[in-house]
Amino acid sequence: MDQGERLVLVVDDDPDVVSLLRDFLEIEGLAVVGAGDRREALTKLEGQSIACVILDVMLPGADGFEIARAIREIDDVPILFLSARNADTDKIRGLAVGGDDFIVKTASPAEIVARVKAVLRRARPGPASGARTWRYGRIALDLATREVLVEGTPVALSPREFELLVWLCQSPRQVFTYQQLLDALWDGVGDKHTVRVHVARLREKIERDPNHPELLVNVWGIGYRWDAVPS
Repeated sequence: MDQGERLVLVVDDDPDVVSLLRDFLEIEGLAVVGAGDRREALTKLEGQSIACVILDVMLPGADGFEIARAIREIDDVPILFLSARNADTDKIRGLAVGGDDFIVKTASPAEIVARVKAVLRRARPGPASGARTWRYGRIALDLATREVLVEGTPVALSPREFELLVWLCQSPRQVFTYQQLLDALWDGVGDKHTVRVHVARLREKIERDPNHPELLVNVWGIGYRWDAVPS
């Protein structure tokens, strides 16, 4: 992993928070660049190869949710929200606007570092090795390039959305519980809302009618299954 791939953007208007996270992340070999507001964050995101964004919810001017929306218009970089509040509504909103994780500021720096490393592992492209394309009717997944095509047209998925799709596709018709998905993709952190929001976002991008899904099917009270078989 080169320097660009190891660069974490910390968006927080408190220099002490940026400094503290820099100290802990650099110990793990991760470089850190800081930003205090929307303008500075987007400038640094466009000017450098950022591997991950840690984004404070409460910021002057545009809040973290607004900044996340702006980031998602130009980049699918993993976003971890950092908030002093632990409200479910904030978590749901953060995931809905494209966040990959939600961390409360009471978490230890070591836990934050662990969550950053986990999201970087999930976002890292795997090596190309032979035929690495899975096809399910009108859906095609290229595991080497991490691309998804729907009826031949590329669709932009966040790293977490891609991992969720791969996890379900690799076992067609198998039912995965909410907890199994949380353990596999979120290191056991989160709740049903976390999974539901990501599934809803994924359906918007791959289903003909997201309100009546044919591929990513809900198994009431249990979890989800991928209802298509390889073609």
